[in-house]
Amino acid sequence: MDYRLQKQEHTRSYYAATANEKTDYPELVGHESVDVCIVGAGFTGVAAALTLAERGYSVALLEANRVGWGASGRNGGQMINGVSGLEKLRKKHGDCVADMLWDMKWRGNDIIRERVRKYDIECDLKNGFLEVAPKPTQTAWFDDFAEERRQHGFAFDYEIWDREKTRAMLGTDAFHGAFLCHRDGHLHPLNLCIGEARAAHQLGVKIFEHSPATGIEHGARPRVLTANGAGAADAVILAGNAYSRLEPRYLNNLVFPAGSYIIATEPLADAVVNEINPLDLAVCDVNEVVDYYRLSADKRLLFGGACNYSGRDPDSIKSYISPRMLRIYPQLKDVRIDFEWGGKIGIVLNRIPALGRIHGNVYYCQGYSGHGVCPTHLMGEIVSDAVAGTMERFDLFAGMKHFRIPGSQWMGNQIIALGMLYYKIKDRL
Repeated sequence: MDYRLQKQEHTRSYYAATANEKTDYPELVGHESVDVCIVGAGFTGVAAALTLAERGYSVALLEANRVGWGASGRNGGQMINGVSGLEKLRKKHGDCVADMLWDMKWRGNDIIRERVRKYDIECDLKNGFLEVAPKPTQTAWFDDFAEERRQHGFAFDYEIWDREKTRAMLGTDAFHGAFLCHRDGHLHPLNLCIGEARAAHQLGVKIFEHSPATGIEHGARPRVLTANGAGAADAVILAGNAYSRLEPRYLNNLVFPAGSYIIATEPLADAVVNEINPLDLAVCDVNEVVDYYRLSADKRLLFGGACNYSGRDPDSIKSYISPRMLRIYPQLKDVRIDFEWGGKIGIVLNRIPALGRIHGNVYYCQGYSGHGVCPTHLMGEIVSDAVAGTMERFDLFAGMKHFRIPGSQWMGNQIIALGMLYYKIKDRL
Protein backbone atom coordinates (compact mmCIF):
# COMPACT_ATOMS: atom_id res chain seq x y z
CA MET A 1 0.00 0.00 0.00
CA ASP A 2 1.34 3.48 -0.89
CA TYR A 3 0.60 5.48 2.23
CA ARG A 4 1.86 8.69 0.64
CA LEU A 5 -1.49 8.78 -1.12
CA GLN A 6 -3.55 8.20 2.01
CA LYS A 7 -5.37 10.38 4.54
CA GLN A 8 -5.26 13.54 2.49
CA GLU A 9 -7.77 16.33 2.06
CA HIS A 10 -9.08 17.39 -1.35
CA THR A 11 -6.70 18.90 -3.86
CA ARG A 12 -6.93 22.68 -4.30
CA SER A 13 -9.36 22.57 -7.21
CA TYR A 14 -12.22 24.79 -8.26
CA TYR A 15 -14.53 21.95 -7.25
CA ALA A 16 -13.18 21.68 -3.71
CA ALA A 17 -13.41 25.45 -3.34
CA THR A 18 -17.10 25.39 -4.35
CA ALA A 19 -18.24 22.13 -2.73
CA ASN A 20 -21.70 22.22 -1.19
CA GLU A 21 -20.37 20.67 2.00
CA LYS A 22 -17.19 19.33 3.54
CA THR A 23 -17.72 15.67 4.34
CA ASP A 24 -16.64 14.46 7.75
CA TYR A 25 -17.54 10.81 8.05
CA PRO A 26 -15.79 8.92 10.86
CA GLU A 27 -12.72 6.72 10.57
CA LEU A 28 -13.36 2.99 10.81
CA VAL A 29 -12.44 1.86 14.30
CA GLY A 30 -13.34 -1.67 15.33
CA HIS A 31 -15.27 -4.32 13.48
CA GLU A 32 -18.19 -3.87 11.08
CA SER A 33 -20.30 -6.70 9.68
CA VAL A 34 -22.41 -5.96 6.60
CA ASP A 35 -23.73 -7.58 3.46
CA VAL A 36 -21.31 -5.71 1.18
CA CYS A 37 -18.08 -3.84 1.92
CA ILE A 38 -16.93 -1.37 -0.73
CA VAL A 39 -13.41 0.06 -0.97
CA GLY A 40 -13.26 3.50 -2.58
CA ALA A 41 -15.78 6.34 -2.27
CA GLY A 42 -15.47 7.72 -5.77
CA PHE A 43 -18.24 7.44 -8.34
CA THR A 44 -18.05 3.65 -8.74
CA GLY A 45 -18.07 2.93 -5.02
CA VAL A 46 -20.68 5.55 -4.14
CA ALA A 47 -22.93 4.58 -7.07
CA ALA A 48 -22.75 0.90 -6.08
CA ALA A 49 -23.38 1.73 -2.43
CA LEU A 50 -26.48 3.75 -3.28
CA THR A 51 -27.78 1.07 -5.67
CA LEU A 52 -27.31 -1.66 -3.07
CA ALA A 53 -28.87 0.43 -0.30
CA GLU A 54 -31.90 1.10 -2.49
CA ARG A 55 -32.23 -2.67 -2.83
CA GLY A 56 -32.10 -3.29 0.90
CA TYR A 57 -28.48 -4.41 1.40
CA SER A 58 -26.41 -3.30 4.37
CA VAL A 59 -23.25 -1.63 3.11
CA ALA A 60 -19.98 -0.27 4.52
CA LEU A 61 -18.10 2.17 2.28
CA LEU A 62 -14.39 2.72 3.06
CA GLU A 63 -12.47 5.72 1.73
CA ALA A 64 -8.78 6.38 2.25
CA ASN A 65 -9.24 10.15 2.09
CA ARG A 66 -12.52 12.02 1.47
CA VAL A 67 -15.60 11.15 -0.58
CA GLY A 68 -14.78 12.02 -4.20
CA TRP A 69 -11.10 12.64 -3.40
CA GLY A 70 -9.71 11.07 -6.59
CA ALA A 71 -10.70 11.49 -10.22
CA SER A 72 -14.41 11.49 -9.36
CA GLY A 73 -14.07 14.86 -7.66
CA ARG A 74 -11.46 16.37 -9.98
CA ASN A 75 -12.52 15.53 -13.54
CA GLY A 76 -13.74 17.73 -16.37
CA GLY A 77 -17.36 17.34 -15.32
CA GLN A 78 -18.44 16.22 -18.79
CA MET A 79 -21.47 13.95 -18.54
CA ILE A 80 -21.26 12.13 -21.86
CA ASN A 81 -22.63 8.86 -23.16
CA GLY A 82 -20.65 5.76 -23.85
CA VAL A 83 -18.21 3.30 -22.37
CA SER A 84 -14.81 2.81 -23.95
CA GLY A 85 -14.39 -0.56 -25.60
CA LEU A 86 -18.05 -1.34 -26.37
CA GLU A 87 -17.28 -2.07 -30.02
CA LYS A 88 -14.71 -4.67 -28.90
CA LEU A 89 -17.40 -6.31 -26.77
CA ARG A 90 -19.73 -6.44 -29.77
CA LYS A 91 -17.04 -8.05 -31.94
CA LYS A 92 -16.40 -10.71 -29.29
CA HIS A 93 -20.00 -11.49 -28.39
CA GLY A 94 -21.70 -10.75 -31.71
CA ASP A 95 -24.65 -8.67 -32.85
CA CYS A 96 -26.93 -10.45 -30.37
CA VAL A 97 -25.67 -8.04 -27.68
CA ALA A 98 -25.94 -4.89 -29.83
CA ASP A 99 -29.15 -3.65 -28.23
CA MET A 100 -27.82 -4.31 -24.73
CA LEU A 101 -24.64 -2.38 -25.53
CA TRP A 102 -26.67 0.55 -26.90
CA ASP A 103 -28.71 0.64 -23.69
CA MET A 104 -25.53 0.51 -21.60
CA LYS A 105 -24.09 3.37 -23.62
CA TRP A 106 -26.78 5.66 -22.18
CA ARG A 107 -27.53 4.00 -18.85
CA GLY A 108 -24.95 5.93 -16.83
CA ASN A 109 -26.41 9.17 -18.13
CA ASP A 110 -29.90 8.04 -17.09
CA ILE A 111 -28.77 6.99 -13.60
CA ILE A 112 -27.20 10.38 -12.93
CA ARG A 113 -30.26 12.31 -14.06
CA GLU A 114 -32.58 10.05 -12.06
CA ARG A 115 -30.54 10.50 -8.88
CA VAL A 116 -30.12 14.25 -9.23
CA ARG A 117 -33.89 14.50 -9.46
CA LYS A 118 -34.77 11.86 -6.85
CA TYR A 119 -32.36 13.05 -4.17
CA ASP A 120 -32.42 16.76 -5.02
CA ILE A 121 -28.66 16.92 -5.63
CA GLU A 122 -27.37 20.39 -6.50
CA CYS A 123 -24.51 19.85 -8.94
CA ASP A 124 -24.97 22.51 -11.66
CA LEU A 125 -26.31 19.96 -14.15
CA LYS A 126 -26.64 21.46 -17.65
CA ASN A 127 -27.73 19.91 -20.96
CA GLY A 128 -25.62 19.87 -24.10
CA PHE A 129 -22.34 18.25 -25.19
CA LEU A 130 -20.49 19.28 -28.35
CA GLU A 131 -17.92 17.08 -30.09
CA VAL A 132 -15.67 19.18 -32.31
CA ALA A 133 -13.40 18.30 -35.23
CA PRO A 134 -9.91 19.86 -35.24
CA LYS A 135 -9.28 18.28 -38.67
CA PRO A 136 -11.61 18.45 -41.71
CA THR A 137 -11.49 14.69 -42.24
CA GLN A 138 -13.06 14.13 -38.81
CA THR A 139 -16.35 15.83 -39.73
CA ALA A 140 -17.45 12.71 -41.64
CA TRP A 141 -17.70 10.91 -38.31
CA PHE A 142 -20.61 13.11 -37.31
CA ASP A 143 -22.81 11.61 -40.03
CA ASP A 144 -22.10 8.21 -38.47
CA PHE A 145 -23.08 9.55 -35.04
CA ALA A 146 -26.39 10.78 -36.43
CA GLU A 147 -27.06 7.56 -38.34
CA GLU A 148 -26.51 5.44 -35.24
CA ARG A 149 -29.08 7.52 -33.37
CA ARG A 150 -31.56 7.26 -36.22
CA GLN A 151 -31.22 3.48 -36.30
CA HIS A 152 -31.98 3.24 -32.58
CA GLY A 153 -34.87 5.70 -32.60
CA PHE A 154 -33.00 8.11 -30.33
CA ALA A 155 -35.58 10.22 -28.50
CA PHE A 156 -33.44 13.30 -27.84
CA ASP A 157 -32.31 16.18 -30.03
CA TYR A 158 -28.97 16.23 -31.81
CA GLU A 159 -27.45 18.48 -34.47
CA ILE A 160 -24.56 18.56 -36.92
CA TRP A 161 -22.86 21.93 -37.29
CA ASP A 162 -20.81 23.00 -40.28
CA ARG A 163 -17.64 25.04 -39.91
CA GLU A 164 -19.39 28.40 -40.13
CA LYS A 165 -21.89 27.62 -37.40
CA THR A 166 -19.18 26.08 -35.23
CA ARG A 167 -17.09 29.23 -35.61
CA ALA A 168 -20.06 31.44 -34.83
CA MET A 169 -21.15 29.47 -31.73
CA LEU A 170 -17.68 28.89 -30.25
CA GLY A 171 -15.83 32.05 -31.25
CA THR A 172 -12.84 30.20 -32.68
CA ASP A 173 -11.44 29.06 -36.03
CA ALA A 174 -9.93 25.94 -34.44
CA PHE A 175 -12.66 23.50 -35.53
CA HIS A 176 -14.10 22.34 -38.86
CA GLY A 177 -17.49 21.18 -37.58
CA ALA A 178 -19.28 19.77 -34.57
CA PHE A 179 -21.90 17.34 -33.33
CA LEU A 180 -24.25 18.46 -30.57
CA CYS A 181 -26.16 16.01 -28.36
CA HIS A 182 -28.69 17.52 -25.97
CA ARG A 183 -29.03 14.36 -23.85
CA ASP A 184 -25.44 14.70 -22.67
CA GLY A 185 -24.22 17.63 -20.64
CA HIS A 186 -21.96 18.75 -17.82
CA LEU A 187 -21.97 19.12 -14.05
CA HIS A 188 -19.98 19.75 -10.85
CA PRO A 189 -18.60 16.24 -10.25
CA LEU A 190 -17.55 16.62 -6.63
CA ASN A 191 -20.96 17.94 -5.62
CA LEU A 192 -22.60 15.04 -7.46
CA CYS A 193 -20.41 12.49 -5.65
CA ILE A 194 -20.96 14.12 -2.26
CA GLY A 195 -24.72 14.31 -2.90
CA GLU A 196 -24.97 10.66 -3.85
CA ALA A 197 -22.94 9.69 -0.79
CA ARG A 198 -25.29 11.70 1.40
CA ALA A 199 -28.27 9.91 -0.16
CA ALA A 200 -26.62 6.53 0.44
CA HIS A 201 -25.83 7.45 4.03
CA GLN A 202 -29.46 8.46 4.62
CA LEU A 203 -30.47 5.01 3.40
CA GLY A 204 -28.21 3.37 5.98
CA VAL A 205 -24.82 3.02 4.25
CA LYS A 206 -22.00 3.28 6.80
CA ILE A 207 -19.39 5.59 5.29
CA PHE A 208 -15.88 5.74 6.72
CA GLU A 209 -13.36 8.35 5.59
CA HIS A 210 -9.61 8.45 6.29
CA SER A 211 -9.81 4.65 6.47
CA PRO A 212 -7.37 3.25 3.87
CA ALA A 213 -7.72 -0.48 3.30
CA THR A 214 -4.48 -2.31 3.99
CA GLY A 215 -5.43 -5.80 2.85
CA ILE A 216 -8.10 -8.45 2.47
CA GLU A 217 -8.49 -11.70 4.36
CA HIS A 218 -10.27 -14.05 1.95
CA GLY A 219 -12.90 -16.58 2.96
CA ALA A 220 -16.63 -17.25 2.91
CA ARG A 221 -16.99 -13.78 4.44
CA PRO A 222 -13.89 -11.82 3.43
CA ARG A 223 -12.57 -9.11 5.77
CA VAL A 224 -11.26 -5.78 4.54
CA LEU A 225 -8.57 -4.61 6.93
CA THR A 226 -7.72 -1.04 7.89
CA ALA A 227 -5.22 0.33 10.37
CA ASN A 228 -7.79 0.45 13.18
CA GLY A 229 -10.55 -1.90 12.13
CA ALA A 230 -12.03 -4.33 9.65
CA GLY A 231 -15.19 -4.80 7.61
CA ALA A 232 -16.53 -8.33 7.16
CA ALA A 233 -19.05 -8.96 4.39
CA ASP A 234 -20.57 -11.56 2.12
CA ALA A 235 -19.11 -9.65 -0.83
CA VAL A 236 -16.41 -7.01 -1.31
CA ILE A 237 -16.25 -4.48 -4.14
CA LEU A 238 -12.89 -2.89 -5.00
CA ALA A 239 -13.51 0.53 -6.54
CA GLY A 240 -10.21 2.36 -6.04
CA ASN A 241 -9.38 2.63 -9.75
CA ALA A 242 -6.02 4.40 -10.38
CA TYR A 243 -5.31 4.67 -6.67
CA SER A 244 -5.96 1.04 -5.73
CA ARG A 245 -3.06 -1.10 -4.48
CA LEU A 246 -5.06 -4.07 -3.18
CA GLU A 247 -4.79 -7.63 -4.50
CA PRO A 248 -1.49 -7.14 -6.39
CA ARG A 249 -1.34 -10.82 -7.36
CA TYR A 250 -4.43 -10.37 -9.52
CA LEU A 251 -4.51 -6.67 -10.34
CA ASN A 252 -0.94 -5.33 -10.56
CA ASN A 253 -0.13 -3.81 -13.96
CA LEU A 254 -3.70 -4.17 -15.16
CA VAL A 255 -4.64 -0.52 -14.72
CA PHE A 256 -2.06 2.24 -15.04
CA PRO A 257 -2.35 5.73 -13.54
CA ALA A 258 -2.12 8.58 -16.04
CA GLY A 259 -2.02 12.26 -15.15
CA SER A 260 -4.97 14.46 -16.11
CA TYR A 261 -4.92 18.22 -15.58
CA ILE A 262 -7.33 21.18 -15.59
CA ILE A 263 -7.13 24.94 -15.21
CA ALA A 264 -9.94 27.34 -14.31
CA THR A 265 -9.95 30.99 -15.31
CA GLU A 266 -11.34 33.89 -13.38
CA PRO A 267 -15.10 34.45 -13.98
CA LEU A 268 -15.49 35.72 -17.55
CA ALA A 269 -17.37 38.82 -18.61
CA ASP A 270 -20.76 38.27 -20.20
CA ALA A 271 -19.47 39.53 -23.54
CA VAL A 272 -16.71 36.90 -23.53
CA VAL A 273 -19.13 34.14 -22.52
CA ASN A 274 -21.48 35.13 -25.34
CA GLU A 275 -18.57 34.97 -27.77
CA ILE A 276 -17.07 31.60 -26.84
CA ASN A 277 -19.93 29.49 -25.46
CA PRO A 278 -23.34 31.21 -25.44
CA LEU A 279 -25.23 27.87 -25.20
CA ASP A 280 -23.24 26.80 -22.11
CA LEU A 281 -22.15 23.49 -23.63
CA ALA A 282 -19.52 20.95 -22.66
CA VAL A 283 -16.99 20.76 -25.51
CA CYS A 284 -14.50 18.03 -26.38
CA ASP A 285 -12.50 17.38 -29.52
CA VAL A 286 -12.48 13.99 -31.25
CA ASN A 287 -8.71 13.49 -31.28
CA GLU A 288 -7.12 10.47 -29.63
CA VAL A 289 -5.45 12.75 -27.07
CA VAL A 290 -8.29 15.13 -26.31
CA ASP A 291 -8.76 18.70 -25.13
CA TYR A 292 -12.04 19.54 -23.41
CA TYR A 293 -13.63 22.54 -21.79
CA ARG A 294 -16.82 24.02 -20.41
CA LEU A 295 -18.11 26.90 -18.32
CA SER A 296 -18.62 26.60 -14.59
CA ALA A 297 -21.75 27.89 -12.87
CA ASP A 298 -19.98 31.18 -12.16
CA LYS A 299 -18.79 31.44 -15.80
CA ARG A 300 -15.16 30.42 -15.46
CA LEU A 301 -13.66 28.50 -18.35
CA LEU A 302 -12.58 25.06 -17.11
CA PHE A 303 -10.08 23.70 -19.63
CA GLY A 304 -8.38 20.31 -19.50
CA GLY A 305 -6.44 17.95 -21.69
CA ALA A 306 -2.94 16.81 -22.64
CA CYS A 307 -3.19 13.65 -20.54
CA ASN A 308 0.25 12.54 -19.36
CA TYR A 309 0.85 8.79 -19.59
CA SER A 310 4.47 8.71 -18.40
CA GLY A 311 3.67 8.92 -14.68
CA ARG A 312 5.48 12.26 -14.31
CA ASP A 313 3.52 15.37 -13.37
CA PRO A 314 4.37 18.73 -14.99
CA ASP A 315 6.18 21.29 -12.85
CA SER A 316 3.42 23.80 -13.59
CA ILE A 317 -0.08 22.70 -14.62
CA LYS A 318 -0.88 26.26 -15.71
CA SER A 319 2.15 26.34 -18.02
CA TYR A 320 1.28 22.87 -19.31
CA ILE A 321 -2.38 23.54 -20.13
CA SER A 322 -2.65 27.28 -20.85
CA PRO A 323 -0.96 27.11 -24.29
CA ARG A 324 -3.56 24.56 -25.40
CA MET A 325 -6.37 26.85 -24.26
CA LEU A 326 -4.80 29.86 -25.99
CA ARG A 327 -4.43 27.99 -29.29
CA ILE A 328 -8.22 27.81 -29.33
CA TYR A 329 -8.93 31.13 -27.62
CA PRO A 330 -6.06 33.60 -28.07
CA GLN A 331 -8.50 36.29 -26.95
CA LEU A 332 -8.13 34.93 -23.39
CA LYS A 333 -4.39 35.71 -23.18
CA ASP A 334 -4.92 38.32 -20.45
CA VAL A 335 -7.44 36.33 -18.45
CA ARG A 336 -6.26 35.30 -14.98
CA ILE A 337 -5.96 31.60 -14.08
CA ASP A 338 -7.40 31.12 -10.58
CA PHE A 339 -7.12 27.32 -10.19
CA GLU A 340 -4.86 24.58 -11.51
CA TRP A 341 -5.05 20.96 -10.45
CA GLY A 342 -4.58 17.40 -11.56
CA GLY A 343 -4.96 13.79 -10.57
CA LYS A 344 -4.76 10.22 -11.80
CA ILE A 345 -7.11 8.37 -14.11
CA GLY A 346 -6.99 4.60 -14.66
CA ILE A 347 -5.85 3.50 -18.11
CA VAL A 348 -6.36 -0.05 -19.42
CA LEU A 349 -4.34 -1.13 -22.46
CA ASN A 350 -7.33 -2.32 -24.49
CA ARG A 351 -9.51 0.56 -23.20
CA ILE A 352 -12.18 -1.84 -21.88
CA PRO A 353 -13.12 -1.35 -18.20
CA ALA A 354 -11.59 -4.16 -16.14
CA LEU A 355 -14.25 -6.10 -14.24
CA GLY A 356 -13.80 -9.43 -12.54
CA ARG A 357 -13.98 -11.55 -9.40
CA ILE A 358 -11.35 -12.90 -7.04
CA HIS A 359 -12.21 -16.06 -5.09
CA GLY A 360 -15.83 -15.66 -6.14
CA ASN A 361 -16.83 -12.93 -3.69
CA VAL A 362 -14.36 -10.07 -4.17
CA TYR A 363 -15.37 -7.98 -7.17
CA TYR A 364 -13.23 -5.35 -8.86
CA CYS A 365 -14.34 -2.61 -11.22
CA GLN A 366 -11.83 -0.14 -12.62
CA GLY A 367 -10.08 1.34 -15.64
CA TYR A 368 -12.36 3.81 -17.42
CA SER A 369 -9.53 5.34 -19.47
CA GLY A 370 -10.68 8.91 -18.94
CA HIS A 371 -14.39 8.41 -19.66
CA GLY A 372 -15.54 8.00 -16.11
CA VAL A 373 -18.53 10.16 -15.09
CA CYS A 374 -21.25 8.11 -16.79
CA PRO A 375 -19.49 4.69 -17.04
CA THR A 376 -18.75 4.64 -13.31
CA HIS A 377 -22.45 4.92 -12.56
CA LEU A 378 -23.24 2.16 -15.03
CA MET A 379 -20.54 -0.06 -13.51
CA GLY A 380 -21.82 0.62 -10.01
CA GLU A 381 -25.14 -0.81 -11.14
CA ILE A 382 -23.56 -3.73 -13.04
CA VAL A 383 -21.42 -4.83 -10.09
CA SER A 384 -24.44 -4.46 -7.77
CA ASP A 385 -26.39 -6.77 -10.08
CA ALA A 386 -23.51 -9.25 -9.95
CA VAL A 387 -23.46 -9.22 -6.14
CA ALA A 388 -27.18 -10.06 -6.28
CA GLY A 389 -26.52 -12.94 -8.71
CA THR A 390 -27.44 -11.32 -12.04
CA MET A 391 -24.25 -11.70 -14.06
CA GLU A 392 -25.27 -11.02 -17.67
CA ARG A 393 -23.78 -7.54 -18.08
CA PHE A 394 -20.93 -8.16 -15.65
CA ASP A 395 -19.83 -11.26 -17.57
CA LEU A 396 -19.70 -9.32 -20.85
CA PHE A 397 -16.84 -7.30 -19.41
CA ALA A 398 -15.34 -9.96 -17.14
CA GLY A 399 -14.99 -12.29 -20.13
CA MET A 400 -12.68 -9.90 -21.98
CA LYS A 401 -8.97 -10.66 -21.83
CA HIS A 402 -6.69 -7.95 -20.45
CA PHE A 403 -2.94 -7.83 -20.99
CA ARG A 404 -0.86 -7.20 -17.87
CA ILE A 405 2.50 -5.62 -18.68
CA PRO A 406 5.28 -7.51 -16.86
CA GLY A 407 7.71 -5.63 -14.66
CA SER A 408 7.19 -2.49 -12.61
CA GLN A 409 4.33 -0.03 -12.92
CA TRP A 410 6.87 2.59 -13.99
CA MET A 411 7.89 0.42 -16.94
CA GLY A 412 4.23 -0.09 -17.86
CA ASN A 413 3.64 3.66 -17.86
CA GLN A 414 6.60 4.20 -20.20
CA ILE A 415 5.26 1.59 -22.63
CA ILE A 416 1.84 3.26 -22.60
CA ALA A 417 3.43 6.69 -23.05
CA LEU A 418 5.37 5.40 -26.05
CA GLY A 419 2.18 3.99 -27.57
CA MET A 420 0.31 7.25 -27.00
CA LEU A 421 3.11 9.18 -28.72
CA TYR A 422 1.97 7.53 -31.95
CA TYR A 423 -1.54 8.89 -31.45
CA LYS A 424 -0.26 12.36 -30.56
CA ILE A 425 1.68 12.45 -33.81
CA LYS A 426 -1.36 11.14 -35.68
CA ASP A 427 -3.53 13.90 -34.17
CA ARG A 428 -1.11 16.53 -35.44
CA LEU A 429 -0.86 15.23 -39.00
